[in-house]
Amino acid sequence: AQRVPRPLVALGTDGFGRSENRASLRDFFEVDAKHIVLATLTALARDKQKTQGSLQQAIKDLGINPEKPNPAIS
Repeated sequence: AQRVPRPLVALGTDGFGRSENRASLRDFFEVDAKHIVLATLTALARDKQKTQGSLQQAIKDLGINPEKPNPAIS
């Protein structure tokens, strides 16, 4: 930038343009523990080792909002 006399320095990636704390960011990007559990159960359901019903129950038990927008495009 022409008006900044020195090079800019990145101070980390917290926020990714958002102001939430790390726990909120992990939830937003679906990389927290509950989403990892859900991904594991989804893989097991694909392999017929878990039922779709148990998957739906896990979503409810984990408090995951299935209507939440995809973080990759929101």
